[in-house]
Amino acid sequence: MHYSLGVDVGSISTKGVVLDEMGQITASTYLWTSGDPLGAVRRLIHDLRPQLPSDAIIGTVGTTGSARRLAGAMLNAHAVKNEITAHAVGTLSRHPDTGTILEIGGQDAKIILLRNGIVTDYAMNTLCAAGTGAFLSTQATRLGLTVEDMGEMACRSQSPTRLSARCTVFAESDLIHKAQVGHSKTDLVAGLCHAVVANYLNNVGKGKQITPPVIFQGGVSKNQGVVAAFRAELGCEIHVDPDGHLMGAAGAAHLGTTAPDQSAPFSFDLAEQTYETQAWPCSGCANHCEVVYFYRDGTLLDHWGNRCEKADIYTTSA
Repeated sequence: MHYSLGVDVGSISTKGVVLDEMGQITASTYLWTSGDPLGAVRRLIHDLRPQLPSDAIIGTVGTTGSARRLAGAMLNAHAVKNEITAHAVGTLSRHPDTGTILEIGGQDAKIILLRNGIVTDYAMNTLCAAGTGAFLSTQATRLGLTVEDMGEMACRSQSPTRLSARCTVFAESDLIHKAQVGHSKTDLVAGLCHAVVANYLNNVGKGKQITPPVIFQGGVSKNQGVVAAFRAELGCEIHVDPDGHLMGAAGAAHLGTTAPDQSAPFSFDLAEQTYETQAWPCSGCANHCEVVYFYRDGTLLDHWGNRCEKADIYTTSA
């Protein structure tokens, strides 16, 4: 049987799935990127391989995420697509009637609007991290909790503390003040969940027409307190797929199967080879682009970062 591999390399986490010929997830893994996307992809391949039959053949590969081009060059990917496209395709493969996708990850957040299976609008967060998983993780530590504890605790609150949702600095100072004047930890945690939702809707979702069915995905979707806050704010059911954190990778895998050129070979042995990146400033024009060159076993595979073709004269350098 031929399988399809999808890889989603984000700033915080790296996800991988293998789909069978029916488009079902056969193998999956979720691990921390830890500032080393190449190392994360290598570990991902090592995690996935034992989950598959010994004679499994990966026919196509797709990559997405902030390090999609790097991962794509490493894995001989047939499709390298942005996160919006990948999440939409992955979600629609399981929920074809989706109206809105809410996605909150470790450091980024996005909203995708769909009509009749077509992406009609989208938005992503800017520099503010108040509506992301990293913010929740930081505040959980401040409260002496684990992120896993927060959701269940938030759902027990009868009166969530009102916290500023404008940015991490205001929310954090507000949290400290409310704790000092006697607000319970349960209400503070519920207030944090509501602050994340308020920040998301006021920034990422501002001006967007959120239409059911609403699918919530990303690592933060595992937090039941945030799910409840979205439900209360939007006044509709919020659907969380058990594999929602893998939808970007699943979408990348699906996109790989539809790529026009499927001749690039994939082998699990790619993870064992030596990879190197070098960033060199280009002097070809006044832009002075910082061009990244990517090598496998000393051979140049790809380069990116240049805004014109003048940087091509440097691609033969080792």
